[in-house]
Amino acid sequence: MLLNPSQIAPFSPELFSLALIYLIFSAIGAFIWSPLLIKFLYKYRITRRGEFDFTLRGYERKQKIGTPIMGGLLVVITVTIITFLFNWNRENTYVPIAAMGVSALLGATDDLLNIFGHKRRLRKLDHVWRLVRVHKKWSARWWYLCTLPWAAFRHLSAMLGSHPGKGIQVHEKLFFQFIAGAIPAWWIFYKLSSDWHSLWLPFNGQIALGWWIIPLIIFFVMFTANAVNIADGLDGLAGGSLIISFGGLMIMSWMAGRSSFALLNATILGALLTYTYFNVKPARFQMGDIGSLALGTLLAINAIAIHRTVLIPLLGFVYYLEATTVIIQVFFRRLLGRRFFKMAPLHHHFEFRGWSEEKIVMRFWLIQVFVVAVAIWIGMY
Repeated sequence: MLLNPSQIAPFSPELFSLALIYLIFSAIGAFIWSPLLIKFLYKYRITRRGEFDFTLRGYERKQKIGTPIMGGLLVVITVTIITFLFNWNRENTYVPIAAMGVSALLGATDDLLNIFGHKRRLRKLDHVWRLVRVHKKWSARWWYLCTLPWAAFRHLSAMLGSHPGKGIQVHEKLFFQFIAGAIPAWWIFYKLSSDWHSLWLPFNGQIALGWWIIPLIIFFVMFTANAVNIADGLDGLAGGSLIISFGGLMIMSWMAGRSSFALLNATILGALLTYTYFNVKPARFQMGDIGSLALGTLLAINAIAIHRTVLIPLLGFVYYLEATTVIIQVFFRRLLGRRFFKMAPLHHHFEFRGWSEEKIVMRFWLIQVFVVAVAIWIGMY
């Protein structure tokens, strides 16, 4: 190990210096092996396809066809290896890395199915109910009746999706994201001290939630993972915004005296710097679900673990904003029969209004810097 974090006083220059070492080491390590990843993605044609991607409209967007996806592997693998070798302990980093792994596996499966899979057709709810009533076999009738709640959940979840495509369906994704959120929820409630049964509020406030903290954690993990996934739509947007978010988390972890998390966030930050270097327009690769779901999960867990749960919407402001525009769009389309935005999420709305990709990305970065600075200030109290 470079140094033992437990031997460093919290909120100290030594801890901050060590965090910078992890950041630099992670960035250089990711940069060294990034050509191998790019070559691998091109060789096996793990690239963006246009047949099921409704966002690839217009000449400029169509130029993104053929760009490798699953570039998030650069961050996931680099962070996992460095953490395992130099910052591994069951009390702090074991569970966040495990939850990141679950989300990364889910994202990788979705990415690969969208490329190499076959179009999937799911039975509609009324079709399942018809089978319950008319199927010739009683055993099949009972099976469809027992699975009717799952079919209803699948139908409701499908309303959130824009196109079924070939990948993991919305209801399946939500189920596995629930598992990814349940892991840290169980860990925090049962393995950490009773202090984590209360919700920290800024300016010396607390709310005792007891076991209600469990669904709250699961919600934040699931929503943040999906929000980052939604925001990953323009070259450099998600990567640059995540640099700002994890940079803020590194500072807040250092201020809170959480050594392992300061080093973990620094490791993520370093790998993201290298990833974004290759992801700015024109991107050599894109993050893919493997990166966006994994890093969204990790962002929420790391904020929760340092007792700054209520600041997650600020730390992930751009992602939450993008996800909210999707919810608004779905509401207007399903209930009112018209669009509120020209296209959701928000970055596509601005594209349709004539904004250049670079202009959208830069302005979103600046907004994220400001809001994360506010979050750091609030987190000091």
